[in-house]
Amino acid sequence: MNSKSFSMFAAGVLVGLLVATCGYTWVLRQPSGAVGGVAVKELKLGHSLDLNHPVHLAMERMAERLEELSGGRLTLSISPNGQLGNEVECIELTQRGSMALTKTSTATLEGFLPEFAAFGVPYLFRDEEHFWSVLHGEIGDELLEACTTQNLRGLCWYDAGARSFYTVKTPINTPADLKGLKIRVQESKTAIAMVEALGGAPTPMNFGELYTSLQQSLVDGAENNPPSFSSSRHYEVCKEYSLDEHTMVPDLLLVSEIAWQKLSEQEQGWLRQAAADSAVLQRELWKERSDKALEVVQESGVQVTRPDKQPFIDAVRPMHESYEGTDVGALLERILAVE
Repeated sequence: MNSKSFSMFAAGVLVGLLVATCGYTWVLRQPSGAVGGVAVKELKLGHSLDLNHPVHLAMERMAERLEELSGGRLTLSISPNGQLGNEVECIELTQRGSMALTKTSTATLEGFLPEFAAFGVPYLFRDEEHFWSVLHGEIGDELLEACTTQNLRGLCWYDAGARSFYTVKTPINTPADLKGLKIRVQESKTAIAMVEALGGAPTPMNFGELYTSLQQSLVDGAENNPPSFSSSRHYEVCKEYSLDEHTMVPDLLLVSEIAWQKLSEQEQGWLRQAAADSAVLQRELWKERSDKALEVVQESGVQVTRPDKQPFIDAVRPMHESYEGTDVGALLERILAVE
């Protein structure tokens, strides 16, 4: 390698290292039929879900769409299964710009942006139509934009269904059935308050530890959506699933504000469109997976019930009232007022 070639190579390595700190790397590619290389930006995305999860499958489609829209100039590299860390760690990496994008539950984001606690308030949404009217309306757009205060930017919402209680052996037909039961919850103040309001004993725990904890009776049950109940194989231990549907906590696709500002306006447009397209597919995949999950768990011997929701709604009313006079309380009122 002559001195000129070496200098060009060294400069290329330096640019790659500098840009990598902004959540993407430069790659020199030779497009088919073209002469010379083309600089390609490769965005890094990390999440904690498995390869078969509707969100991951939708992200794979996002990668395809991004390449199509950009003519191969902007691409996506996805690291699933928590390879780059859990949700909190991935959010922190994205904040710093070490990673371009990540997926998070709004329950996890509550620790960074207090207003997202609203999604953890039980029985906030009247039904699925109300839920999506909020997310795809003015309030949803404001919440996506609010992420910029934490060096993040919300791109789109993903469906995570409704969360319900499942237990090893105690059917939950009324709030009284939760009394004394140790129920695993996410690391969320709102989730903890909800289980307390219903009479249970909330037990924050990493999701990866839950299967063993259920087997060893360290907890009596948990709460989650049907696909997660099925894919985690918790139904092998828990034989009671009560579809009380107490919360609808969406997932959110985040992009690092540092990486975002490094993209041109055209590149930002490609990324927005690819994300929006992935969200449409994800909702379709989620519906299919949710229906299939309920079939799978029932075939394995799980008793699936649909209790009367009104006693649960009445039990958590003081929790709603506790937010009066706060910013979260004002947001709750706005959400409830959406037609």
